[in-house]
Amino acid sequence: MAKKKKAASPEEKLRALLALQVIDTKIDIIREVRGELPLEVQYLEDDIAGVQLRVEKVESEIHDLNIQITEKKNVIELAKGLIEKYKSQQDNVRNNREYDALSKEIEFQELEMQLSEKRINEYKVKISHKEELLLESQSKLKEVEEALTAKKAELQEITAENAKEESILIEQSQIAADAVEERLLKAYNRIRVSAVNGLAVVAVERGASGGSYIKIPPQREIDIASRKKIIIDEHSGRILVDAALAEDEEKKMNKKLAKLLA
Repeated sequence: MAKKKKAASPEEKLRALLALQVIDTKIDIIREVRGELPLEVQYLEDDIAGVQLRVEKVESEIHDLNIQITEKKNVIELAKGLIEKYKSQQDNVRNNREYDALSKEIEFQELEMQLSEKRINEYKVKISHKEELLLESQSKLKEVEEALTAKKAELQEITAENAKEESILIEQSQIAADAVEERLLKAYNRIRVSAVNGLAVVAVERGASGGSYIKIPPQREIDIASRKKIIIDEHSGRILVDAALAEDEEKKMNKKLAKLLA
């Protein structure tokens, strides 16, 4: 018959939580060094995508306007050919009615030429404006691309400096998390998410929980020091431990990590 595994004592559970907190805090510090750089890189990449779309849109609009100019030039050339044809036919008309009809055709083609010239000039003005916009967008794109290159280099440098340490810490965090009771681990993660500094487990210092000025009742402080149960701070929601236990577990974990990171 398999021997039943002995349940962890409250102190052992607290030590497991403290070990995990020490490691996770070190990971937080490394990531804090990177600061907002990953987000800044993402923002710049999104900005570049937006500017590129704007550049492509303006280039497409300029292309379409040039096509319309070509079409209007073709209309003008066709009108010129028809005018020459109608004028030639006027020399051989049999009566005034035919002559007047050809004159109206000539007049219509001349109006077509004038209208086409007007449209061409309008398109050229639009192209001029869009080319200015295109230059501005291309300049903006170059500027953002240079900023992105610089930010990526900065992020890569910082990441490379701490890559080995972070990798080891993440691995140790998983090992430490596996040693924590599932119910407590869920509570720990929930508290860490809501805590500004990521601290889910804090020591009682000078009669108050770490980072708090709210005094803990003397009897509660005695209960915490006895390490016989898991106690939650009613104000911050954090798990409370006595300073001696926190210091002891931090020293042990720092010693272990120093060997792994050497």
